[in-house]
Amino acid sequence: MRINKLLKIIFRRRVLVTLTILAQIALFFILIMAGRYERYIYITFTVLSVVVCVYLINKTEKPGYKLTWIFLILLFPLFGGILYVMLNFWSNPKKIRKALNRNINDTQKAFYLPGNKLDELINKYPEFKTNAHYLQEHAGFPVYGNTRQMYFPSGESFFDKVLDELKKAKEYIFVEFFILKKGLMLDSILKILEHKAAEGLDVRIMYDDLGCFFTLPTDFKKQLKEKGIKCFVFNPFRPIVSSLQNNRDHRKIISIDGKVAFTGGLNLADEYINAVERFGHWKDAAIMIEGDGAWSLTLIFLQMWNLGFKEKDDYAAFYPKKDSIIEEEHESWGYVQPYADSPIDRENVGEHVYIQIMNHSKNYLYINTPYLVVDDNLLSALTLAAKSGVDVRIITPHRWDKKILAITSRSYYRRLIKAGVKIYEYTSGFNHGKTFVSDDKIATVGTTNLDFRSLYLHFECGIILYAGLTIKEIKEDFMRTLEKSKEITLKDCSRNAFQSVIQDVLRIFAPLM
Repeated sequence: MRINKLLKIIFRRRVLVTLTILAQIALFFILIMAGRYERYIYITFTVLSVVVCVYLINKTEKPGYKLTWIFLILLFPLFGGILYVMLNFWSNPKKIRKALNRNINDTQKAFYLPGNKLDELINKYPEFKTNAHYLQEHAGFPVYGNTRQMYFPSGESFFDKVLDELKKAKEYIFVEFFILKKGLMLDSILKILEHKAAEGLDVRIMYDDLGCFFTLPTDFKKQLKEKGIKCFVFNPFRPIVSSLQNNRDHRKIISIDGKVAFTGGLNLADEYINAVERFGHWKDAAIMIEGDGAWSLTLIFLQMWNLGFKEKDDYAAFYPKKDSIIEEEHESWGYVQPYADSPIDRENVGEHVYIQIMNHSKNYLYINTPYLVVDDNLLSALTLAAKSGVDVRIITPHRWDKKILAITSRSYYRRLIKAGVKIYEYTSGFNHGKTFVSDDKIATVGTTNLDFRSLYLHFECGIILYAGLTIKEIKEDFMRTLEKSKEITLKDCSRNAFQSVIQDVLRIFAPLM
C-alpha cells in the first residue's frame, strides 16, 4: 500500500511538471558548461546574444521588456541570448492567435444584434468620443444602452447575487475564472450548476490551468463531466520552458442566458468572500449588467471557449429571446461598453482604456489596484494628470499577497507622490479591486491590475460605464475604502542605500514578474 501511494505521488501531474522543468534547466546549464566544446559554445552563444540584442532593439515591443532582456544579456552574455530564444521561440503562439482571430471575426456581426449606440452616446456626451470610438471601431467592442447595472463593493454581496441569478437561469450558464478553489463559494455554485445541467441547460466552465494548478484536484474536469457540466481548461500548463505559459486567462465572467452577466476582480475561492481569512479583510469589487450589454460578455466568453473545440458554436443562436430582453430603458443607466484584452494581438486594450481615462480626467481620478508596477507610459499619464490639477488618488494594499510585488510597487511611490499623486494603503487587509472612476462621468470595473503581467501578458476583461448613476456608487465605495486606508508620505518612502538598490534592481525585472 505504501509503495502504491508513493508511486501515485511521484507520478502526479504537478510533480512531473516540476521535475521536467528542473531537468530542462539542468540540461541548459550542462550544455553551457560542457568542457570539450566550451570555447565553441562560448563563441556561438555570445554571437547569439548579440543577434538577440539587435533583434530586440528593432522589435515592436514595450521598451520595458526590451531593456529588461538587454540588461539580462549584458549581465549574462553567455546564456542570456539562448534563454531568450528558449522562452520565445520554442512556443508557438501563431496557432492560438490564428484560432482566436477567426473566432473574433466570426462574432463581429453578432455583437451588434442589440443595435449600435455609438452615435447616440457621442451625440449626448461628446467627451466620451475617443474612448468609445477606439473600443468599438478599433478593438471591436460596441457601446450598449438599455443595460441595468449593479455594483458590488465586496465579495460577499457579489456572491449572494450570483447565487440568486444562477437559480433563475433557463437556457445556459457560462463561467470563466482564473482561479477556482474548493470551498464554500465554489461548492455552492457547483451545486446549482449541477442542478441546472440536470434540468437540461447548457452549463460550461472554463478555467486557467496554471491559476488552478494547486487549487483543484487533477481530475476536476472529469468530475464536472460526470455532473453534466462541459469544461475547457485554458492553456494547459506543460513542462516546457516557453513564453506561451505566461499568457494566462485572468478573466472573470459569469453569463446567464445572455441577459445577465458578471465580471470584476473576484475569483471563486473563499478568501474573496472572507469565508476564510487571508491577508486580513479581502476588499474587492465586481459588477453585474442586465440587458443588452450582457450579450457582449457572453460573446467574449464564447470567443475563448471555442479555442478548445473543433466544432464552433453558432454564436447568434445564444442571443436571448425577445421576451427576456428589457423593454424599458432608463436615462439613469447611461451606457456600457464591455471589453476584453488579449496578449497575442499586440493591442494593449486594457492599458489604452486606463490611459484614456487618465488623459481625459478634469477634476478627479480615483483608482483601486492590488499592484502598482507600471511602465513609463502609465507613469507619465498619472503624473501629468496630477500636475495638471486633477485630484489623483490610488489605493493599494497594506498587507500584500506577494512580497516582491509589494517592494516593487512601493518603489514607484516617490515619483508619483512628488508629482502630486496621493497614494493610500488599505490597512484593514488586502485590496484586490480593480476600479477606475473619474469626474462622476466615467468608470471601469474589471480584471486588469496595474502591473506588467496583467496589462501585457494575460487575457483580461472589463466594463466601461458612461454617465450612469452606478458611477457615483463606485466613487462612494472608493471614499469608504479611503477611510480605512493610510496616506503614504514621502517620509514613509524613505529608504537606506541597501533598500534603494533592491528596489532599483526589482524595477529592472518588473516586466518579467
